[in-house]
Amino acid sequence: MPKRLIETSFTEEDRKIENSLRPQLLKDYIGQDKIKENLKVFIDAAKKRKEPLDHALFFGPPGLGKTTLAGIIANEMGVNIKITSGPAIEKPGELAAILNNLQEGDILFIDEIHRLSRQVEEVLYPAMEDFAIDIMIGKGSSAKSIRLELPPFTLIGATTRAGLLTAPLRDRFGMIHRLEYYSVSELQTIIINSADKLNVKVETDGANELARRSRGTPRLANRMLKRVRDFAEIKFDGIITKKVADYALDLMEVDRLGLDQMDRTLLTTMIEKFQGGPVGLDTLAAALGEDSGTIEDVYEPYLLKNGLLNRTPRGRVVTELTYHHLGLENKPLDEV
Repeated sequence: MPKRLIETSFTEEDRKIENSLRPQLLKDYIGQDKIKENLKVFIDAAKKRKEPLDHALFFGPPGLGKTTLAGIIANEMGVNIKITSGPAIEKPGELAAILNNLQEGDILFIDEIHRLSRQVEEVLYPAMEDFAIDIMIGKGSSAKSIRLELPPFTLIGATTRAGLLTAPLRDRFGMIHRLEYYSVSELQTIIINSADKLNVKVETDGANELARRSRGTPRLANRMLKRVRDFAEIKFDGIITKKVADYALDLMEVDRLGLDQMDRTLLTTMIEKFQGGPVGLDTLAAALGEDSGTIEDVYEPYLLKNGLLNRTPRGRVVTELTYHHLGLENKPLDEV
C-alpha cells in the first residue's frame, strides 16, 4: 500500500516532530476531557497515598494520544517511564528482564499490547497482581521455579484493537479508557499551539481548515501543519491562511471531509461496479486489488464514523452522503 498523507500510524516523519509538540502535563493536554478528569483524581490520590498508580489501558484509533498520555502520567507522578511494544518482546525472558530493571513507582508502557504472545503475556499476570515473576531454573527433572519479587510499578497498555486482548489480561487493568476522535475546535487549538512551538504563523481560519481535514486525529493535524507550512513559505508569504490551506491540501488530494484519493477510489468503485452495494468485503478487496484486512482496519473506520459507508448483513453499502460528497446522483453511473 503506498504511503498516504492521512495515514494515522506512527511514521519516522512523525517521530521528528511529535516529541517536541507533545504536552508534558495534563493541564496542557487538549481534548479527552473525561479521561483527563478521571486521571487527575487517580493521580492525586496515588500521590497522596504515596503509592504507584493503578494499571491503565488506553485503546482507540492510532494518533489520538495514547503514548502522550502515558508520558504525561509519568511526569505528573514524578517517575521514570520505560517504553516498549508488544511485537518487540518476543520471549518471556525479555519481558522478565525489563520488569526486573524497573524501580519502585516506575511506569512500563507497552504499545500494541494485544500483540504480545501468550507465553509472554502469562509473565505479566503475577507481575501485575503480585509484583512478582516466576522464573524456571534448570532443565528437565532438575528444573525448579523461583519467584522474584518486583518493586511496585504501573503498567500502561495501549492498543488499537481492544477486541483482540485476552480477558485475563484485560481484567487485570484497574483503569480502562477509550480515546475518542477530536472535535474540529479541539484540533484547531492543537494546531495553533503546535504552530507557535514550530514558529509558524497561522491564522484562525487557516487552522480551522486544517482541523476540518485532519480526520479527528492530532497526529494528522500536526503532519498537515508541517506540510502546509512548506507551501506557505514557498508559494505565499509564510502565513497559513484558509486560502493557503485550501490550496495546499487540494494539491495533496485531501478533500474537505479529510478523504484522500484512496478513500474516494474505494467509494467510487462501490458505486461504479456494485451500484453502491451491498458488496462483500472479499469481493470489494478483489475489485480494488487490496488486502481485505487493510480495507477493514485502515480505510473503513473513518468512512463508517462519518456516515459515508454502512455495514449490513449482506455487505458494505455507500450512503446518500457519499453520492452528495462525490457530486453523483444516487443511481448507477451508467444511468447518469
